[in-house]
Amino acid sequence: AQHATAHWKSSGHPVVQSFEPGEEWYWNYATDVLYEAGPELAPPTSHPAAQPTPGPADRVPRNWPDLLHP
Repeated sequence: AQHATAHWKSSGHPVVQSFEPGEEWYWNYATDVLYEAGPELAPPTSHPAAQPTPGPADRVPRNWPDLLHP
């Protein structure tokens, strides 16, 4: 969420889509509105199903939860 919020604030692009496999929802930061579906976007539409979240294990700091803003 921090990455998407920062992108919205710096670019003015308020709408994001989930990047989780099987999810198609969109969120509008400007209006705080959730959309269950939206336009089909160009691939890739999600990270690989076998890739853990919040990202590849070898590229995420061990203390990643401590780095999140409240």
